[in-house]
Amino acid sequence: MPRVTITIVWLLPVLIALAGVIALAHAWLMGGPELCITFTTGEGLQVGKTRLRYRSVEIGQLETLRISKDRSHVTAVVRLQADASRLSACSTRFWVVKPRIEGTHVAALGTLVSGPYIAAEMGHATKTCRNFRGMDTPPVIASAQNGTRFELHTASLGSLEMGSPVYFRRVQVGRVLGYALQKNGEDVSVDVFVNAPYDRYVTASSKWWRASGFDVRLNGSGLRIDTQSIAAIWNGGVQFESPTDSPNHAIASEGQSFALVDSQTDATAASKEQAAQVLMRFNASLRGLAVGAPVDFRGVEIGEVIGIHTDDEMTHGAFDMIATVNLYPIRLGRSYRNALGEGNNAAGRELLSMMIARGLRGQLRMGNALTGQRYIALDFFPQAPAVRFDMAHQPVELPTVPNTIEELQDQLSSTIARLDRVPFDQIGQNLAVSLDSTSTLFSKVSDEIVPQAQSTLQSAEQAFKAARATLQQDSPLQSDVHLALAQLKRTLASIDALGDYLEQHPESLVLGKTSPPASQRSSLTSDNPAPQK
Repeated sequence: MPRVTITIVWLLPVLIALAGVIALAHAWLMGGPELCITFTTGEGLQVGKTRLRYRSVEIGQLETLRISKDRSHVTAVVRLQADASRLSACSTRFWVVKPRIEGTHVAALGTLVSGPYIAAEMGHATKTCRNFRGMDTPPVIASAQNGTRFELHTASLGSLEMGSPVYFRRVQVGRVLGYALQKNGEDVSVDVFVNAPYDRYVTASSKWWRASGFDVRLNGSGLRIDTQSIAAIWNGGVQFESPTDSPNHAIASEGQSFALVDSQTDATAASKEQAAQVLMRFNASLRGLAVGAPVDFRGVEIGEVIGIHTDDEMTHGAFDMIATVNLYPIRLGRSYRNALGEGNNAAGRELLSMMIARGLRGQLRMGNALTGQRYIALDFFPQAPAVRFDMAHQPVELPTVPNTIEELQDQLSSTIARLDRVPFDQIGQNLAVSLDSTSTLFSKVSDEIVPQAQSTLQSAEQAFKAARATLQQDSPLQSDVHLALAQLKRTLASIDALGDYLEQHPESLVLGKTSPPASQRSSLTSDNPAPQK
C-alpha cells in the first residue's frame, strides 16, 4: 500500500477554505435579518461600501442593489447586525444621507469624505417587516418628537416646502411636514407640526399666515416693510397667533384645519368681529382711494374700504361715487361697541343719528402725497349743514363733506374761468397803442421841450443872479430905497402937521390960511421951520 505524503503546500488551501467556512458560519450566526429597502434612485449607493447607520453607529451594510422590473425604482438589500434586529420593526424609516442645503446651512458635509450612507430611525411598532419604502428626503421631525400636527389650507403653496419653519411670536416652534394638492385642484393642504410644549398655544381661534420674505405695503398710511428671519426669507415659513380677545381659548386638537392667508394684515382682518357696514356718498372723484384703504377717526383706524362704485341714479345732473365701508365699533371703546353692536340695532342707529346731528361726517383726505393714495376720515364738523339721516335705510348711509383742498380747487377753477372771460388780447392791443403814444410823447419832450426848458432855466438863473446882486446891502438900489424912505418919513410928518392945523383952523379950508401975528410968526418960525420945497 503506497504511503501518502501530505506537504505544507496542500495544507494552505485547506486552511484558507476552513477559515472562509468559519467566517461564513460566524456571519450567519452573528448576522441579523435581511431587509429590502426601495428607493427612487440609487444615487450614491455602492454595494459593499455603503453602510447602514442608526444614530451615527454602523449597524449594517448594503449587500445587493437591483433595479425593479418596471425600472421605476431600485431595491437595496441590506444585512443588519444581529444586535440591530429591532430595526426591522414595520414603523422604521430609512433614507439616504448626502450633502444638501437646509435653509441657511449645508447639512451632512461629512459625507463628502466618507460617502453617502443609509440612515435609519426606529419607530414604536412591535411588528417586524422585511420590505420597506425608503424616503427621498430626511424626515422633518423625529418619531420620538412630542407635538401636534395641524392641517393648513391655502390657495397657493408659494415658497413653502418640506422643512419650512413654523413661528410663534417669531420663535421657531415647528416645521412644515409636507403638502399635497387637493383632489378638486382648488387649494393646497399643508401639514405642519408644532413641537411640545408650544402646541398648547394653538387654539381653535388661531390665525395662520405666511412668514416668507418681505411684506411690502404702500398705502394711505405710507410705506411699510415687514421682514422675517433669514431662514424664513430663504426657505419660506408660516406663523400663527392666537387672539387674546377671542372667546374660544380651547387648545386645538390633533389634525385640526386652519386657513393660511398671505400676510398678518389679512389674518388680523379675518379675526375681527362682525363689522357694521355703512355707505358714504361723494360727489367728487375717488381717484387714489382703493379697496382696503383705512377709515380713520382722529388717528385711530376703525375700518376699511371694501368696495367703490358709482350710483345708478344721477342726482343733480352728476354721478355720485359711493364707497362701501366696514366699521368695527370695538375700536371706539366698550360703550360704543355695546351700543352699536353690528350697526343694525335700534340703539346703534340712535347713537349714529345723535353723532350725525353733532356734525359727524366722512371726508376724503390725502394719505400719501408721494403716491397719491387717499383714505376716509371720520370727524366732527360743527359748521357742516344739517342733513336728514334715514335710520331705516339698509345699509346705513353716513353723510360726507368735501375736502378743503377740493373746495380750494373749485374756487381756483371758478377764478380761472372768470379770468378767461377777461379780454386780455384787446387790453394788450390798447396797451401797446398807449405805449406807442407815450413813446412818441417822450421823444418829442426829449427833442423839443427839453432844449427849450434848458434855455429857459439858463435865463431864469441869470435873472436870479441879477436880483441877488440888486438886493445886496451895498447896492445903489438899497441906497435909493433908504433915501426914499427918509423922504417919505418927512412927508408924513408934514401931513401930520397939516392935519393938526386944519383941526385947529377948519375955516382955513374956506378963507384960506391967515397970517399969524408977528409974535406967533417968530415963534412958529423958530419952533417949526417950514419944510423945504
